[in-house]
Amino acid sequence: MRVLGINAIFHDPAAALVVDGQVVAAAEEERFSRRKHGKRPVPFAAWELPEMAAAWCLEEAGLRPGDLDAVAYSFDPGLSRDAASLGLDDPWDHLRVDYARRAPQFLAAALPGLDPEQVRFVPHHVAHAASAGLSVPEDSATLVLDGRGEVASHLAGAFRGGELEVFKSQELPHSLGLLYEDLTRHLGFLHSSDEYKVMALASYGRPRFLNLLRELVRPTADGGFTVDRIDWGALAKARTADGEMTAEHADLASSVQVRLEEVLLELARWTYEASGGLKTLTMAGGTALNCVANGRIAAEGPFERVWVQPAAGDSGTALGAALSVQGKNVPFGSAALGRGWSDDELEAELRRAGLPYTRPGSIAAEAAEVLAANGIVAWYQGRSEYGPRALGHRSLLAHPGDQDTQTRMNNVKGREQFRPIAPMVRAERFDDIFEGVNPSPYMLFVHQVKPEWRSRIPAVTHVDGTARVQTVHRETEPLVAEMLAEFERLTGLPVVVNTSLNTAGRPMVDTPREAMELFGSAPVDLLAMGPFAVRRAKAFE
Repeated sequence: MRVLGINAIFHDPAAALVVDGQVVAAAEEERFSRRKHGKRPVPFAAWELPEMAAAWCLEEAGLRPGDLDAVAYSFDPGLSRDAASLGLDDPWDHLRVDYARRAPQFLAAALPGLDPEQVRFVPHHVAHAASAGLSVPEDSATLVLDGRGEVASHLAGAFRGGELEVFKSQELPHSLGLLYEDLTRHLGFLHSSDEYKVMALASYGRPRFLNLLRELVRPTADGGFTVDRIDWGALAKARTADGEMTAEHADLASSVQVRLEEVLLELARWTYEASGGLKTLTMAGGTALNCVANGRIAAEGPFERVWVQPAAGDSGTALGAALSVQGKNVPFGSAALGRGWSDDELEAELRRAGLPYTRPGSIAAEAAEVLAANGIVAWYQGRSEYGPRALGHRSLLAHPGDQDTQTRMNNVKGREQFRPIAPMVRAERFDDIFEGVNPSPYMLFVHQVKPEWRSRIPAVTHVDGTARVQTVHRETEPLVAEMLAEFERLTGLPVVVNTSLNTAGRPMVDTPREAMELFGSAPVDLLAMGPFAVRRAKAFE
């Protein structure tokens, strides 16, 4: 069965292709259009489809639109109701719903040869749930939280034998995702984009508004929750995008973050009981990208295993919609589901650009040598990642032992200095240095750095003594594991800084040309592109 999944309705438009029980390709439209998040989540943009991502997915599989058995669209307009009746202030929401109803015709126009009758609507939160629950081999409880779907902001349920049973769905306007979006906007960041900045800022504050938030944001006995109106201005003055960041702002971020964690823990416990004690919890939805909360659920919740979909935000609903229509478990093997180039194609691009390059015996050893000398490496290898995390395919790497590395990396990327940078570590060395979820190959949990290591790897130790760790497994990421082993041989440190290969406000680098453009415009010492090495000193002497 050949199913193309499409996410288009809110933000992060994406496409994913599942063929006969295998995920063949998945990619966000932003990697093609170079517009961060693809588009803004406004009703007027709901007609925009991930046309380039969808066309590439089909090309990757050697298929034409007419070869598809189904196209799964991750929103069901038939479930929608008037926004005002849901307590939402969104007078143009009817336009979004109308565009969704016309999606079969829009898709047929974008993919010539597609029969509009092949398009199937999948409820938004069912798509989120399937992206996680059908991506593990075992039966699992599932928990979805985000800003909103058709009429709800949450789903609790369980997958047994590939079938979803829904226990509870929290109706709007109550939404933990919209709560966090509102806070993001109040703090001067871009909502539906910069929520991760609020999570980082929270570590610098004290949760001194927590008691009030416990009154206003409450779990309910039936597995849902209520979110009452919050007068943000009474707690902290609204900040403009370029305004001063104060302790008051950090305290507000801390308070909301802690309350979010508390409520999510209660929802997880309720879901565990409702599932009859299933051992695995699978999570998706934008709120599942809150790796601090994920870490607490794993550490303090009742489940033996917590698995978070790497593309947990809306882009992942493209995969979830396709899996839902296919209707069976397809264990997730790798997030490297996007575009890739052969060695010959990479070399041709380097020659076209006129860059001096070498082909060392080991690109991993070459990169480790530069890193050990405190250089910065642009690491461009294999297929690009699906989802928001750089996982060793489109990464910027640096030395974790230099106290100034965080400042340097944030300067290279042009972003706020309070933003942490994350470590990657070989899985077999994790327990020596960190505490928390292991394995953690998708960088979706926060871990404690053991006290004796904090002074050794200060660049990746956040102000609260934590780190968002990616464990690297030789079986799935042999080249990255080789680089880490060589870096440890040279420095004694088994950890390397890993952040996304992009600069502020831009999507992650996807093509070889984009990698070379970043290398040319930022103070990066080595471009490791496939087996080829370009050193800055040679390229710009």
